Amino acid sequence: CTTRVVAGVGVPQLSAIYDVAKALEGTGVPLIADGGIRYSGDIVKALAAGGYSVMLGGMLAGVEESPGETIIFNGRKFKAYRGMGSLEAMEKGSKDRYFQGNEVDAKKLVPEGIAARVPFKGTLFEVVYQMIGGLRAGMGYCGAKDIDALHQAQFTRITNAGVLESHPHDVAITSEAPNYSRS
Repeated sequence: CTTRVVAGVGVPQLSAIYDVAKALEGTGVPLIADGGIRYSGDIVKALAAGGYSVMLGGMLAGVEESPGETIIFNGRKFKAYRGMGSLEAMEKGSKDRYFQGNEVDAKKLVPEGIAARVPFKGTLFEVVYQMIGGLRAGMGYCGAKDIDALHQAQFTRITNAGVLESHPHDVAITSEAPNYSRS
């Protein structure tokens, strides 16, 4: 979504999850982490920060079973993706969610999302299989047998240089992995 740049409101997703989890401590209310999930490792971090489950809209938008139209563009397969805050979704009924339910003139709507295309990823089974494998690996590295144990994980801040170093570097990838893309 574009809320943080359009409205100037919001915080990085992992910080939001952590802060809300702290506020919910002792209430018995499970937190659903929503947003910012691009890799299976992001699922691990969202759960470790206090989530009990995650929303995977963007990650699953490119699967065969997703409702978006399949598009061929420059010889590659894509799926149409429409965020709930996009102008297209608002015109179809989501505008009340953004306090614009009474607006009838589409030119006066202020979208907080986009419509786009995402790379085709294969079947839901194939994508979820890779996500589960990454989640299991991350939990194993943290010594966590379940989500409650994962909530005890320690975080270390890394710099932008550290993020770049976390990805393959100084090489040309010759064979793509099913669970990794630099884009």
